[in-house]
Amino acid sequence: MGGVVGGEARVTPDLSPARLILSESTPAPQPVPSEAGGAGPVHQTPVRSAPPANAVTPRMSEQARAWTLSPPEGASTYGPRIDALLERSHVFEAGLAAVMLAWLVLAVWRFRGARPVVAANGGTRRSRAWVLGLAVCVFVGVDGTLFLGSERYARDVLWNLEVPANDPRTVRLELNAHQWSWEARYAGEDGRFGTPDDVVTWNDLRVPVGVPVWVQLVSTDVVHGFSLPAFRVKLDAIPGRVNQTWFQAAREGTFEVACYQHCGTSHYRMRGLLTVLSEADYARWLHEAGRLATQSYDADDAAAHWGWEWRAP
Repeated sequence: MGGVVGGEARVTPDLSPARLILSESTPAPQPVPSEAGGAGPVHQTPVRSAPPANAVTPRMSEQARAWTLSPPEGASTYGPRIDALLERSHVFEAGLAAVMLAWLVLAVWRFRGARPVVAANGGTRRSRAWVLGLAVCVFVGVDGTLFLGSERYARDVLWNLEVPANDPRTVRLELNAHQWSWEARYAGEDGRFGTPDDVVTWNDLRVPVGVPVWVQLVSTDVVHGFSLPAFRVKLDAIPGRVNQTWFQAAREGTFEVACYQHCGTSHYRMRGLLTVLSEADYARWLHEAGRLATQSYDADDAAAHWGWEWRAP
């Protein structure tokens, strides 16, 4: 099945692991009467409109909606590095909490019968040295370790755009955030943006497994937050600015796309699905979507051509 957004095809083929129920639809083709009085060729009128208030939203998996104390399920090649940092942080925090609780219990037990004493000068030089020494040890040992781990991840993965730039298989994705949906643009099989075979989807992202996905993100109204919890990806969408990041899926499946910045009264509805396909299935989807996009292309529909020239690092 397919829909049209501003003259460009939005396709939802049956090969995907989960079918997205589109929040807007294209009117059924109507026969155009010919001069001879018969029915002429069938034409399809492109429609561009915001999703209605009662639009059906994609169903999220039960696991994505479950309330748990553990991080969301991981589906990213590099996500375990983030998880390892969080686990290390939790170990440090648990250790410090145990030490402080033990110290408090010991102090209460040790001085349970002592008479109240008013400190005249806030402590001795020795006690100040102990407090300062412990604070420095905690800062260097805990915060310093987490800072170095975060810096290595940022250098090796987050800010290392050379990885997607140098991989010929990289999927480039332009993402337009607005109240309250995600509009995505893929370069078609010609590999160039701004051509008739560009594929535009609404709240429906498709990527191949094991391939870098390079995202460039803008906003048309207010600040939004692009979030892929299963991929440990978060990026601000700021009006007038193109931000970029990248990720790589480690396995196939369907995962949540969410907005983590409060962006208005319907912020809670700004959700979508990211479907990870095999490389072969993704190639078939892109080919079919590009074919329908070319058929539906309308050069005069300026609103449909919201993409921009791709910006390399």
